[in-house]
Amino acid sequence: MTEKIVNENLQNQLISWRRDLHKHAESAFLEMRTASLVASYLESLGYGLQVAGEVMKADERMGVPSKEVLDAHYKWAEENGADVDWLPKFEGGMTGVVATLKTGKPGPVVAYRFDMDALDIQEDMSDGHIPFEKGFTSLNDFKMHACGHDGHTSIGLGLAKMVMEQKEKLAGTIKLIFQPAEEGTRGAKSMVEAGVVDDVDVFIAMHLGVGVPSREFVAGNSGFLATTKMDVVFKGVASHAGGKPEEGRNALMAASSAVLGLYGIPRHSGGASRVNVGVLNAGTGRNIIPSKASMKIETRGETSEVNDYIRSQALFVLKGAASMYGAEVEVDIVGEAKSSMPSAELVDQLAETAKTSPHFDTVTAWLPDAAGSEDATYFMEKVKANGGLATYCIVGSDLAAGHHNERFDFDEASLEAAVDVLYRSVEKLSNA
Repeated sequence: MTEKIVNENLQNQLISWRRDLHKHAESAFLEMRTASLVASYLESLGYGLQVAGEVMKADERMGVPSKEVLDAHYKWAEENGADVDWLPKFEGGMTGVVATLKTGKPGPVVAYRFDMDALDIQEDMSDGHIPFEKGFTSLNDFKMHACGHDGHTSIGLGLAKMVMEQKEKLAGTIKLIFQPAEEGTRGAKSMVEAGVVDDVDVFIAMHLGVGVPSREFVAGNSGFLATTKMDVVFKGVASHAGGKPEEGRNALMAASSAVLGLYGIPRHSGGASRVNVGVLNAGTGRNIIPSKASMKIETRGETSEVNDYIRSQALFVLKGAASMYGAEVEVDIVGEAKSSMPSAELVDQLAETAKTSPHFDTVTAWLPDAAGSEDATYFMEKVKANGGLATYCIVGSDLAAGHHNERFDFDEASLEAAVDVLYRSVEKLSNA
Protein backbone atom coordinates (compact mmCIF):
# COMPACT_ATOMS: atom_id res chain seq x y z
CA MET A 1 0.00 0.00 0.00
CA THR A 2 1.16 3.54 -0.66
CA GLU A 3 1.03 6.50 1.67
CA LYS A 4 -2.10 8.58 2.28
CA ILE A 5 -2.60 11.31 -0.29
CA VAL A 6 -5.23 13.45 1.45
CA ASN A 7 -3.51 15.96 3.72
CA GLU A 8 -4.71 16.97 7.18
CA ASN A 9 -6.12 20.31 6.02
CA LEU A 10 -8.37 18.61 3.48
CA GLN A 11 -9.35 15.95 6.02
CA ASN A 12 -10.59 18.68 8.35
CA GLN A 13 -12.27 20.53 5.48
CA LEU A 14 -14.19 17.40 4.46
CA ILE A 15 -15.62 17.08 7.97
CA SER A 16 -16.42 20.79 8.12
CA TRP A 17 -18.25 20.68 4.78
CA ARG A 18 -20.16 17.59 5.79
CA ARG A 19 -21.32 19.02 9.10
CA ASP A 20 -22.40 22.30 7.52
CA LEU A 21 -24.43 20.47 4.88
CA HIS A 22 -25.93 18.16 7.49
CA LYS A 23 -27.02 21.15 9.55
CA HIS A 24 -28.60 22.79 6.51
CA ALA A 25 -30.36 19.75 5.07
CA GLU A 26 -32.30 20.33 1.85
CA SER A 27 -34.47 17.68 0.20
CA ALA A 28 -35.17 16.98 -3.46
CA PHE A 29 -35.06 20.03 -5.78
CA LEU A 30 -34.65 22.29 -2.75
CA GLU A 31 -30.85 21.98 -2.70
CA MET A 32 -30.53 25.69 -3.45
CA ARG A 33 -28.14 26.62 -0.65
CA THR A 34 -26.12 23.45 -1.25
CA ALA A 35 -25.88 23.98 -5.01
CA SER A 36 -24.93 27.65 -4.61
CA LEU A 37 -22.06 26.78 -2.26
CA VAL A 38 -20.93 23.89 -4.46
CA ALA A 39 -20.90 26.11 -7.56
CA SER A 40 -19.10 28.93 -5.76
CA TYR A 41 -16.34 26.64 -4.51
CA LEU A 42 -15.88 24.89 -7.85
CA GLU A 43 -15.68 28.27 -9.58
CA SER A 44 -13.00 29.38 -7.12
CA LEU A 45 -10.96 26.28 -8.04
CA GLY A 46 -11.11 27.22 -11.73
CA TYR A 47 -13.54 24.65 -13.14
CA GLY A 48 -15.76 25.32 -16.10
CA LEU A 49 -19.31 25.26 -14.78
CA GLN A 50 -22.73 24.46 -16.17
CA VAL A 51 -25.74 24.71 -13.90
CA ALA A 52 -29.53 24.59 -13.69
CA GLY A 53 -31.15 24.62 -17.15
CA GLU A 54 -27.79 23.98 -18.82
CA VAL A 55 -27.64 20.53 -17.19
CA MET A 56 -31.31 19.70 -16.48
CA LYS A 57 -34.49 19.44 -18.52
CA ALA A 58 -37.15 20.98 -16.33
CA ASP A 59 -40.03 18.89 -17.66
CA GLU A 60 -38.11 15.63 -17.11
CA ARG A 61 -37.97 16.18 -13.35
CA MET A 62 -40.34 14.04 -11.29
CA GLY A 63 -42.01 14.86 -8.00
CA VAL A 64 -41.09 18.55 -8.02
CA PRO A 65 -42.36 20.50 -4.96
CA SER A 66 -45.04 23.15 -5.44
CA LYS A 67 -44.11 26.70 -6.39
CA GLU A 68 -45.08 27.83 -2.88
CA VAL A 69 -42.65 25.35 -1.33
CA LEU A 70 -39.89 26.25 -3.79
CA ASP A 71 -40.33 29.99 -3.21
CA ALA A 72 -40.38 29.64 0.57
CA HIS A 73 -37.23 27.54 0.54
CA TYR A 74 -35.45 30.00 -1.74
CA LYS A 75 -36.03 32.65 0.90
CA TRP A 76 -34.77 30.28 3.60
CA ALA A 77 -31.60 29.57 1.61
CA GLU A 78 -31.05 33.30 1.12
CA GLU A 79 -31.27 33.81 4.88
CA ASN A 80 -29.09 30.83 5.81
CA GLY A 81 -25.75 31.29 4.14
CA ALA A 82 -26.34 30.57 0.45
CA ASP A 83 -23.94 32.19 -1.99
CA VAL A 84 -25.91 35.25 -3.11
CA ASP A 85 -24.25 35.41 -6.53
CA TRP A 86 -25.08 31.83 -7.45
CA LEU A 87 -28.37 31.33 -5.62
CA PRO A 88 -30.64 33.02 -8.24
CA LYS A 89 -29.55 30.48 -10.84
CA PHE A 90 -31.10 27.68 -8.77
CA GLU A 91 -34.48 29.27 -8.20
CA GLY A 92 -37.39 27.02 -9.01
CA GLY A 93 -35.62 23.79 -8.14
CA MET A 94 -33.18 23.60 -11.04
CA THR A 95 -30.36 22.62 -8.72
CA GLY A 96 -27.94 20.57 -10.84
CA VAL A 97 -24.25 21.48 -11.11
CA VAL A 98 -21.62 20.06 -13.46
CA ALA A 99 -17.93 21.00 -13.20
CA THR A 100 -15.54 20.24 -16.06
CA LEU A 101 -11.75 20.22 -16.23
CA LYS A 102 -10.22 19.89 -19.69
CA THR A 103 -6.56 18.98 -19.23
CA GLY A 104 -5.61 19.77 -22.83
CA LYS A 105 -4.05 16.31 -23.21
CA PRO A 106 -5.62 13.50 -25.22
CA GLY A 107 -7.62 11.10 -23.10
CA PRO A 108 -11.06 9.86 -22.11
CA VAL A 109 -13.91 11.79 -20.53
CA VAL A 110 -14.21 10.45 -16.98
CA ALA A 111 -17.25 11.46 -14.90
CA TYR A 112 -18.19 11.11 -11.24
CA ARG A 113 -21.70 11.57 -9.81
CA PHE A 114 -22.42 12.96 -6.32
CA ASP A 115 -25.98 13.31 -5.01
CA MET A 116 -26.84 16.28 -2.79
CA ASP A 117 -30.35 15.85 -1.37
CA ALA A 118 -31.60 15.04 2.12
CA LEU A 119 -34.71 13.11 3.15
CA ASP A 120 -38.05 14.27 4.49
CA ILE A 121 -37.54 12.83 7.96
CA GLN A 122 -37.33 14.39 11.42
CA GLU A 123 -33.84 14.03 12.87
CA ASP A 124 -33.45 12.60 16.37
CA MET A 125 -32.61 15.24 18.97
CA SER A 126 -31.34 13.22 21.92
CA ASP A 127 -28.13 12.12 23.58
CA GLY A 128 -26.24 9.37 21.83
CA HIS A 129 -26.83 10.88 18.39
CA ILE A 130 -23.48 12.44 17.50
CA PRO A 131 -24.83 15.25 15.30
CA PHE A 132 -27.00 16.32 18.24
CA GLU A 133 -24.18 16.06 20.77
CA LYS A 134 -21.79 18.02 18.51
CA GLY A 135 -24.33 20.62 17.46
CA PHE A 136 -24.91 19.98 13.78
CA THR A 137 -28.37 18.46 13.62
CA SER A 138 -30.64 19.75 10.85
CA LEU A 139 -32.10 23.22 11.24
CA ASN A 140 -35.01 22.23 9.01
CA ASP A 141 -37.90 20.33 10.55
CA PHE A 142 -38.61 17.04 8.78
CA LYS A 143 -35.51 17.30 6.64
CA MET A 144 -32.40 15.28 7.44
CA HIS A 145 -29.35 13.86 5.73
CA ALA A 146 -30.24 10.31 6.74
CA CYS A 147 -28.52 8.59 3.81
CA GLY A 148 -25.09 10.20 3.64
CA HIS A 149 -25.54 12.58 0.73
CA ASP A 150 -24.00 15.35 2.84
CA GLY A 151 -20.92 13.14 2.83
CA HIS A 152 -21.18 12.48 -0.90
CA THR A 153 -21.28 16.20 -1.72
CA SER A 154 -18.30 16.83 0.54
CA ILE A 155 -16.39 13.99 -1.13
CA GLY A 156 -17.15 15.55 -4.51
CA LEU A 157 -15.72 18.88 -3.37
CA GLY A 158 -12.66 17.18 -1.91
CA LEU A 159 -12.09 15.28 -5.13
CA ALA A 160 -12.47 18.52 -7.09
CA LYS A 161 -9.74 20.13 -5.02
CA MET A 162 -7.31 17.23 -5.46
CA VAL A 163 -7.97 16.95 -9.19
CA MET A 164 -7.30 20.64 -9.75
CA GLU A 165 -4.14 20.56 -7.61
CA GLN A 166 -2.80 17.55 -9.53
CA LYS A 167 -4.11 18.42 -13.01
CA GLU A 168 -0.63 18.28 -14.57
CA LYS A 169 -0.63 14.52 -13.90
CA LEU A 170 -3.95 14.00 -15.65
CA ALA A 171 -5.14 13.62 -19.24
CA GLY A 172 -8.47 13.88 -21.01
CA THR A 173 -11.48 15.53 -19.38
CA ILE A 174 -12.80 15.18 -15.83
CA LYS A 175 -16.49 15.89 -15.14
CA LEU A 176 -17.95 16.16 -11.64
CA ILE A 177 -21.74 15.85 -11.59
CA PHE A 178 -23.62 17.14 -8.54
CA GLN A 179 -27.13 15.74 -8.83
CA PRO A 180 -30.32 16.81 -7.07
CA ALA A 181 -33.21 14.58 -6.04
CA GLU A 182 -31.75 11.09 -5.90
CA GLU A 183 -34.15 10.21 -3.09
CA GLY A 184 -37.33 9.00 -4.71
CA THR A 185 -35.30 8.52 -7.93
CA ARG A 186 -36.39 11.88 -9.30
CA GLY A 187 -33.42 13.91 -10.55
CA ALA A 188 -31.00 11.92 -12.71
CA LYS A 189 -33.28 11.50 -15.72
CA SER A 190 -33.51 15.27 -16.21
CA MET A 191 -29.71 15.51 -16.33
CA VAL A 192 -29.34 12.59 -18.72
CA GLU A 193 -31.99 14.06 -21.02
CA ALA A 194 -30.04 17.34 -20.98
CA GLY A 195 -27.02 15.49 -22.41
CA VAL A 196 -24.74 15.66 -19.36
CA VAL A 197 -23.12 12.27 -20.04
CA ASP A 198 -23.43 12.14 -23.84
CA ASP A 199 -19.66 12.57 -24.19
CA VAL A 200 -18.64 10.42 -21.21
CA ASP A 201 -16.40 7.38 -21.69
CA VAL A 202 -16.17 6.27 -18.05
CA PHE A 203 -18.79 6.91 -15.35
CA ILE A 204 -18.54 6.23 -11.61
CA ALA A 205 -21.14 6.81 -8.92
CA MET A 206 -20.47 6.06 -5.26
CA HIS A 207 -22.22 5.64 -1.92
CA LEU A 208 -21.12 5.51 1.69
CA GLY A 209 -22.17 2.63 3.94
CA VAL A 210 -25.08 0.53 2.68
CA GLY A 211 -24.09 -2.30 4.99
CA VAL A 212 -20.40 -2.28 4.07
CA PRO A 213 -18.18 -1.60 7.12
CA SER A 214 -15.40 0.95 7.39
CA ARG A 215 -12.13 0.05 5.68
CA GLU A 216 -13.85 -2.05 3.02
CA PHE A 217 -14.33 -1.01 -0.59
CA VAL A 218 -16.73 -2.51 -3.12
CA ALA A 219 -15.97 -1.73 -6.77
CA GLY A 220 -19.33 -2.77 -8.22
CA ASN A 221 -22.83 -3.09 -6.84
CA SER A 222 -24.46 -6.10 -8.51
CA GLY A 223 -27.25 -4.18 -10.15
CA PHE A 224 -30.24 -2.24 -8.85
CA LEU A 225 -33.93 -2.92 -8.91
CA ALA A 226 -35.78 -0.84 -11.48
CA THR A 227 -38.55 1.14 -9.82
CA THR A 228 -41.55 3.40 -10.37
CA LYS A 229 -42.97 5.71 -7.70
CA MET A 230 -46.61 6.76 -8.01
CA ASP A 231 -48.88 9.21 -6.19
CA VAL A 232 -52.49 8.11 -6.64
CA VAL A 233 -55.72 10.02 -5.97
CA PHE A 234 -59.19 8.45 -6.11
CA LYS A 235 -62.06 10.91 -6.50
CA GLY A 236 -65.63 9.89 -5.64
CA VAL A 237 -68.76 11.64 -4.42
CA ALA A 238 -69.53 12.48 -0.80
CA SER A 239 -72.92 11.65 0.67
CA HIS A 240 -74.65 11.09 4.01
CA ALA A 241 -73.68 7.61 5.14
CA GLY A 242 -77.04 7.03 6.87
CA GLY A 243 -79.49 9.11 4.86
CA LYS A 244 -78.36 8.68 1.23
CA PRO A 245 -75.51 6.15 1.00
CA GLU A 246 -76.58 5.13 -2.51
CA GLU A 247 -75.78 8.61 -3.81
CA GLY A 248 -72.15 8.37 -2.74
CA ARG A 249 -69.17 7.08 -4.70
CA ASN A 250 -66.83 5.67 -2.09
CA ALA A 251 -63.22 6.61 -2.84
CA LEU A 252 -62.03 4.81 0.30
CA MET A 253 -63.53 1.53 -0.90
CA ALA A 254 -61.93 2.01 -4.31
CA ALA A 255 -58.53 2.63 -2.71
CA SER A 256 -58.91 -0.31 -0.31
CA SER A 257 -59.78 -2.64 -3.17
CA ALA A 258 -56.78 -1.31 -5.06
CA VAL A 259 -54.48 -2.15 -2.14
CA LEU A 260 -55.64 -5.76 -2.14
CA GLY A 261 -55.35 -5.94 -5.91
CA LEU A 262 -51.86 -4.49 -5.96
CA TYR A 263 -50.55 -7.08 -3.52
CA GLY A 264 -52.24 -9.76 -5.60
CA ILE A 265 -50.37 -8.97 -8.83
CA PRO A 266 -48.89 -12.23 -10.19
CA ARG A 267 -45.10 -12.44 -10.06
CA HIS A 268 -42.91 -12.42 -13.18
CA SER A 269 -40.64 -15.30 -14.25
CA GLY A 270 -37.98 -12.84 -15.37
CA GLY A 271 -36.80 -12.00 -11.86
CA ALA A 272 -37.63 -10.62 -8.42
CA SER A 273 -40.38 -8.02 -8.11
CA ARG A 274 -41.81 -5.79 -5.42
CA VAL A 275 -44.93 -3.70 -4.85
CA ASN A 276 -45.68 -1.60 -1.80
CA VAL A 277 -48.41 0.74 -0.63
CA GLY A 278 -46.65 3.04 1.80
CA VAL A 279 -49.42 5.57 2.47
CA LEU A 280 -53.23 5.47 2.33
CA ASN A 281 -55.29 8.43 3.49
CA ALA A 282 -59.05 8.86 3.05
CA GLY A 283 -62.25 10.28 4.48
CA THR A 284 -63.31 13.18 6.66
CA GLY A 285 -65.88 11.78 9.10
CA ARG A 286 -67.60 8.58 10.24
CA ASN A 287 -70.98 9.57 8.77
CA ILE A 288 -69.71 10.71 5.36
CA ILE A 289 -69.12 8.56 2.29
CA PRO A 290 -65.44 9.36 1.50
CA SER A 291 -65.09 11.40 -1.68
CA LYS A 292 -61.29 11.33 -1.81
CA ALA A 293 -58.50 8.87 -1.07
CA SER A 294 -54.78 9.27 -1.71
CA MET A 295 -52.06 6.64 -1.89
CA LYS A 296 -48.29 6.55 -2.30
CA ILE A 297 -47.13 3.34 -3.94
CA GLU A 298 -44.05 1.91 -5.61
CA THR A 299 -43.16 -0.99 -7.86
CA ARG A 300 -39.74 -2.58 -8.32
CA GLY A 301 -38.25 -5.21 -10.58
CA GLU A 302 -34.97 -7.05 -10.89
CA THR A 303 -34.87 -5.82 -14.47
CA SER A 304 -36.54 -2.90 -16.18
CA GLU A 305 -38.71 -5.45 -18.04
CA VAL A 306 -39.98 -6.91 -14.77
CA ASN A 307 -40.70 -3.49 -13.33
CA ASP A 308 -42.51 -2.43 -16.49
CA TYR A 309 -44.75 -5.48 -16.10
CA ILE A 310 -45.50 -4.78 -12.42
CA ARG A 311 -46.10 -1.12 -13.22
CA SER A 312 -48.54 -1.87 -16.04
CA GLN A 313 -50.42 -4.38 -13.88
CA ALA A 314 -50.58 -1.82 -11.08
CA LEU A 315 -52.17 0.71 -13.43
CA PHE A 316 -54.79 -1.87 -14.48
CA VAL A 317 -55.58 -2.55 -10.81
CA LEU A 318 -55.93 1.15 -9.99
CA LYS A 319 -58.21 1.86 -12.93
CA GLY A 320 -60.27 -1.26 -12.27
CA ALA A 321 -60.74 -0.45 -8.60
CA ALA A 322 -61.93 3.06 -9.47
CA SER A 323 -64.39 1.68 -12.03
CA MET A 324 -65.83 -0.79 -9.53
CA TYR A 325 -66.99 2.05 -7.27
CA GLY A 326 -67.83 4.67 -9.88
CA ALA A 327 -64.83 6.78 -8.90
CA GLU A 328 -62.11 8.45 -10.92
CA VAL A 329 -58.40 7.86 -10.44
CA GLU A 330 -55.39 10.07 -11.17
CA VAL A 331 -51.87 8.64 -11.21
CA ASP A 332 -48.77 10.84 -11.07
CA ILE A 333 -45.36 9.25 -11.72
CA VAL A 334 -43.14 11.00 -9.18
CA GLY A 335 -39.99 8.93 -9.51
CA GLU A 336 -38.45 6.25 -11.68
CA ALA A 337 -35.18 4.41 -12.21
CA LYS A 338 -33.83 1.66 -14.42
CA SER A 339 -31.98 -1.50 -13.54
CA SER A 340 -28.30 -1.51 -14.43
CA MET A 341 -25.27 -3.74 -14.01
CA PRO A 342 -21.77 -2.27 -13.72
CA SER A 343 -19.22 -2.89 -16.47
CA ALA A 344 -17.05 -5.84 -15.40
CA GLU A 345 -13.92 -4.33 -16.97
CA LEU A 346 -14.29 -1.12 -14.97
CA VAL A 347 -15.10 -3.02 -11.77
CA ASP A 348 -11.83 -4.93 -12.11
CA GLN A 349 -9.86 -1.73 -12.77
CA LEU A 350 -11.40 0.05 -9.79
CA ALA A 351 -10.82 -2.90 -7.48
CA GLU A 352 -7.15 -3.00 -8.43
CA THR A 353 -6.87 0.74 -7.85
CA ALA A 354 -8.46 0.46 -4.40
CA LYS A 355 -5.87 -2.12 -3.37
CA THR A 356 -3.23 0.60 -3.58
CA SER A 357 -5.04 2.74 -0.98
CA PRO A 358 -4.00 2.56 2.68
CA HIS A 359 -7.60 3.20 3.74
CA PHE A 360 -8.93 -0.29 2.96
CA ASP A 361 -8.19 -3.64 4.53
CA THR A 362 -10.68 -5.41 2.29
CA VAL A 363 -11.41 -4.80 -1.39
CA THR A 364 -14.39 -6.61 -2.87
CA ALA A 365 -15.15 -6.63 -6.57
CA TRP A 366 -18.91 -7.22 -6.43
CA LEU A 367 -21.62 -6.64 -3.83
CA PRO A 368 -24.29 -9.33 -4.36
CA ASP A 369 -28.04 -9.34 -3.89
CA ALA A 370 -29.30 -5.96 -5.06
CA ALA A 371 -32.39 -4.84 -3.14
CA GLY A 372 -32.55 -1.08 -3.49
CA SER A 373 -32.96 1.31 -6.38
CA GLU A 374 -30.85 4.25 -7.60
CA ASP A 375 -31.36 6.71 -10.40
CA ALA A 376 -27.63 6.80 -11.13
CA THR A 377 -28.70 3.91 -13.35
CA TYR A 378 -29.94 6.47 -15.89
CA PHE A 379 -26.37 7.76 -16.21
CA MET A 380 -24.93 4.24 -16.25
CA GLU A 381 -27.23 2.96 -18.97
CA LYS A 382 -26.69 6.04 -21.14
CA VAL A 383 -22.91 5.77 -20.93
CA LYS A 384 -22.97 2.04 -21.64
CA ALA A 385 -25.34 2.53 -24.57
CA ASN A 386 -22.80 4.95 -26.05
CA GLY A 387 -20.05 2.36 -25.75
CA GLY A 388 -18.56 3.53 -22.45
CA LEU A 389 -17.99 1.89 -19.08
CA ALA A 390 -19.91 2.53 -15.85
CA THR A 391 -19.98 1.31 -12.28
CA TYR A 392 -21.45 2.08 -8.88
CA CYS A 393 -18.96 1.65 -6.04
CA ILE A 394 -19.34 1.61 -2.27
CA VAL A 395 -16.99 3.09 0.31
CA GLY A 396 -17.62 1.23 3.53
CA SER A 397 -18.59 3.19 6.62
CA ASP A 398 -19.70 2.06 10.06
CA LEU A 399 -23.18 3.44 10.72
CA ALA A 400 -24.87 4.53 13.95
CA ALA A 401 -28.22 3.46 12.51
CA GLY A 402 -29.48 2.27 9.16
CA HIS A 403 -30.04 4.47 6.14
CA HIS A 404 -33.26 6.51 6.25
CA ASN A 405 -33.32 6.30 10.07
CA GLU A 406 -33.67 9.38 12.30
CA ARG A 407 -30.44 8.43 14.12
CA PHE A 408 -28.39 7.79 10.97
CA ASP A 409 -24.76 8.85 11.12
CA PHE A 410 -21.59 7.55 9.47
CA ASP A 411 -17.89 7.23 10.26
CA GLU A 412 -16.39 10.52 9.08
CA ALA A 413 -13.04 8.82 8.41
CA SER A 414 -14.74 7.34 5.35
CA LEU A 415 -14.78 10.82 3.75
CA GLU A 416 -11.00 10.81 3.42
CA ALA A 417 -11.03 7.20 2.27
CA ALA A 418 -13.50 8.02 -0.51
CA VAL A 419 -11.55 11.01 -1.80
CA ASP A 420 -8.37 8.93 -1.73
CA VAL A 421 -9.72 6.04 -3.80
CA LEU A 422 -11.64 8.23 -6.24
CA TYR A 423 -8.62 10.42 -6.91
CA ARG A 424 -6.48 7.32 -7.50
CA SER A 425 -9.09 6.22 -10.03
CA VAL A 426 -8.91 9.60 -11.77
CA GLU A 427 -5.17 9.19 -12.27
CA LYS A 428 -5.53 5.63 -13.54
CA LEU A 429 -8.53 6.13 -15.81
CA SER A 430 -7.64 9.51 -17.28
CA ASN A 431 -4.27 8.22 -18.36
CA ALA A 432 -5.55 4.87 -19.61
